[in-house]
Amino acid sequence: MAKIKQKTHKATAKKFKIRNSGSVKYKRAGANHNTVGYSSKRLRKLRSAHGLSSADNKRIKKLLDRMR
Repeated sequence: MAKIKQKTHKATAKKFKIRNSGSVKYKRAGANHNTVGYSSKRLRKLRSAHGLSSADNKRIKKLLDRMR
C-alpha cells in the first residue's frame, strides 16, 4: 500500500507564508477598502507583515505541512 500523504490546507496557504527562519507571517485584515476613516498610523500598521505566537505557529505549520 502507498503511504497516505498529508495535504496542504489551501485556505490556510492563501493566508499565511512561512519565513526562512521557520516562523509564520500573515497580513492583517481590513486594509483593502473602506479605509477612508482610518488614521495614517493605523493604515501604516496594516501594511506591515505580522508574526504568530509560538502556539499558533505550530498549529498553522501543521496545516501548511506540504508547502515547502
